[in-house]
Amino acid sequence: MDTIYLEHPIDRNTLKPEKTVMALGYFDGVHTGHQAVMKKAKEVAIRLNTTTSVMTFHPHPKEVLRKTEMNYITPLPDKINKIEKLGIDTLYVVRFTPLFASLTPQEFVDEYLIGLHVVHAVAGFDFTYGSLGKGSMETLPFHARNRLEATIVEKYENNNEKVSSTKIRKLLEQGDVSSVAILLGEDYVIKGTVVDGEKRGRTIGFPTANVEPRERYIIPRTGVYAVRLTISGVEYDGVCNVGYKPTFHAEQVATPTIEVHLFSFDKDIYGAEVEIQWISRIRSEQKFDGIDQLIKQITLDKETAHSILNSKVYE
Repeated sequence: MDTIYLEHPIDRNTLKPEKTVMALGYFDGVHTGHQAVMKKAKEVAIRLNTTTSVMTFHPHPKEVLRKTEMNYITPLPDKINKIEKLGIDTLYVVRFTPLFASLTPQEFVDEYLIGLHVVHAVAGFDFTYGSLGKGSMETLPFHARNRLEATIVEKYENNNEKVSSTKIRKLLEQGDVSSVAILLGEDYVIKGTVVDGEKRGRTIGFPTANVEPRERYIIPRTGVYAVRLTISGVEYDGVCNVGYKPTFHAEQVATPTIEVHLFSFDKDIYGAEVEIQWISRIRSEQKFDGIDQLIKQITLDKETAHSILNSKVYE
């Protein structure tokens, strides 16, 4: 897949000359609803005997318009990887700026669809474009002036509820990572680096890998989780604590730590690049009266995580 970065005004030398069918959207998470849009674009492209492309935007419009720092389900590098795995030929990443946001709907269609040789656009029913989102899939035929066709993908649902990035964000805030996996079509993943921690775990028989996220991911709600950690392409089962370690700290720091205890693992992995697959939430974080009580609970958590992970069927 070719990834082309655009910024307004477009440098025409970066564009491909061939006609294409384009899927449009922000696509945070590249969830099953997003995948349905891209699958439809591929189907149309096959019928028209042309290429399939995707247009996404970065950063999130809220970061630019509301000046609110956002965390992501899939930070841009992860989004690119997921889209590539779907068999897309070209990905256009448009830098979202105040200048781009000020484009009228007609200017967007002229420069970012017709100008990119789009012959057919595919998007979800709620996709909007142009200043203040005044353009919609219903207005697209008017703005296209018979220069391209469009397909609207209707609301994609799971259990009679719309699959959306907003829904996934709420589930992550609740810690319901198992439900998130259903909507994503795969386990939620955070990539990061193993860094030095307080090294307290090893003194009580449960050494942990302190993982610092590589990007601005949405961190699941504080608590204990059954997880899988991938190191150099190899998966290891483990139990993870997300939180502030109230047993040892009276004051809460700004950002929770992510500590993973791996089963039957004793290698030094400081500095290693890893991926955490979030399988299931076990319990909330809690403060214990002493070390013995903490050790007893961690032992129970480990047994619970073992049970969950052993029962999870590999695809």
